[in-house]
Amino acid sequence: MKRIFSPWRMKYIEQPAQNHNCFFCEAIANPDDPQNLVIYRGNHAFVIINRYPYASGHIMVVPDAHVSTLPDLNEEVQNEIIALLAKAEFVLEKVYHPEGFNIGANLGAAAGAGVPGHFHFHIVPRWVGDTNFMSTLGEVRVLPEALEVTYQRLRAAWK
Repeated sequence: MKRIFSPWRMKYIEQPAQNHNCFFCEAIANPDDPQNLVIYRGNHAFVIINRYPYASGHIMVVPDAHVSTLPDLNEEVQNEIIALLAKAEFVLEKVYHPEGFNIGANLGAAAGAGVPGHFHFHIVPRWVGDTNFMSTLGEVRVLPEALEVTYQRLRAAWK
C-alpha cells in the first residue's frame, strides 16, 4: 500500500485534544488572512474556504451564532445565509466555471456533520468526471490548486 503524507493536517487532528473551541467561532475572532481562510464577512454570517475540500473552491457559509440548526437562527440571519449562498454560487461560477454544484448542510453527527454544534452550508463546485479512481480506490483527493491560491482568487472575485 502506498502512503501519501500530509503533515499540515496534524494541526487539525490534534486540535480537539488541545482546544475544544469551535474552529468556526475561532475564525470569527481572528483576522482575515490566508491562514484563516475567511473570504467574506457579512452582518450575521461569513464565508470560509473548507480547509479539507472535496474540490477546489469548496466553501462554507456559516452563521456567526454558534447554533446547531437552521431554525435556531432568526429570519434575518436565515435570509443573509441564503443571500450569501447565492453570491457564493455566482462567484464560484465566475472563478471556476463548474458544470454543477453540491449545496447542502449535514445536520448532526449521524448525517456526517464535522462540526455538529455550529450549523453551516457547504457549496462545492463540481465537474463531470471530477470523482476519479484516486478517490474511489486510493481514498485520496487530488486538488489542482493550493488553498492559498483559492483564497486569493475567491477573495478578489467576491469584491
